[in-house]
Amino acid sequence: MLALEAFGRVDHRHPAGTSLIETATSEFLGRIDRAAVSRAFADAAYGAYLSSAGKRIIVDKTPRYWMVLDYLDLLYPEAPHILLMRNPYAIAASLKSTWGVPLQAKSSRSVSLSSLADLMLRLPDVIASSLADLVLGLPKLAAHRDRRQTMVVQYERLAACPEEEIQRLIAGLGCDPKDTAATSTARADYLHSSSFGDRKILERRTVDEKSVDAWQVQLSVEEMQTITDLIGVELMIQLGYEAELRHAQQAGVVDKGREVTELYRQIFRMWWDLRLSKERAWSSISANPLAFGGQSRTHAPHQMRPQGTMRSIYPEPTSTKIRS
Repeated sequence: MLALEAFGRVDHRHPAGTSLIETATSEFLGRIDRAAVSRAFADAAYGAYLSSAGKRIIVDKTPRYWMVLDYLDLLYPEAPHILLMRNPYAIAASLKSTWGVPLQAKSSRSVSLSSLADLMLRLPDVIASSLADLVLGLPKLAAHRDRRQTMVVQYERLAACPEEEIQRLIAGLGCDPKDTAATSTARADYLHSSSFGDRKILERRTVDEKSVDAWQVQLSVEEMQTITDLIGVELMIQLGYEAELRHAQQAGVVDKGREVTELYRQIFRMWWDLRLSKERAWSSISANPLAFGGQSRTHAPHQMRPQGTMRSIYPEPTSTKIRS
């Protein structure tokens, strides 16, 4: 659905011309009901997938759907949404241990919001996007809990009572829980060939509760502080993770106030806007390369360095040192 929402927007290196493709697509779809066309495509794709699998329900899951919640509601306003919430410290620990995302902030120094946003633009997309999932995504998902067709699942309860929680979800989807098999990953053979997901799941046959509290030893106090600043104490409590917050505070984490978290959100929103502006600029260049210095050049994608070499990539903002 992320790709469908972005239909018509292509990479700046597309040989047919980014601006030409985007303009033509926009004009063409502007004459018809774009939502209806998108829904028809999604129906056909999901339907074909279900038919080949011999199933009647598909769960399309990605943490990035926080980016297109309005679009999903536009296409499928009555569709049930399953919102799986997890302790933000545990999410951060997973990002660190599984994907090598660095979490420790640099020592404080006086910087402006614009310079921080510039720094964000120079980060590999995989890192900046993962951090944006926490800083910008969690507040949106928290607000999405009030949607009438949204079923909320706490990761910790799912790990502790998997059968009970899954049966509750199945009933919420209008199915009979008695007709479902026991929770196990034994038959998930497709996971072996997939490019996505935590590969550690392939080593397990049942739900493992060890992942619930692993963050307590995987994160340093400095990393817990960074996550607390990014998420904010208020949101941690709102999500129901006050006990986890107390554990972090007992380890030495302090509440720096709402202002620090809001500054981080400003930084990430600025990064988001600058990233979109950068894509639009590339679109203009591809449409008229001679106006921007003649011959076009091929730019190698920014590669992420090996795990363990990326630390201290972004400054730690404070309300007294960052100026707008």
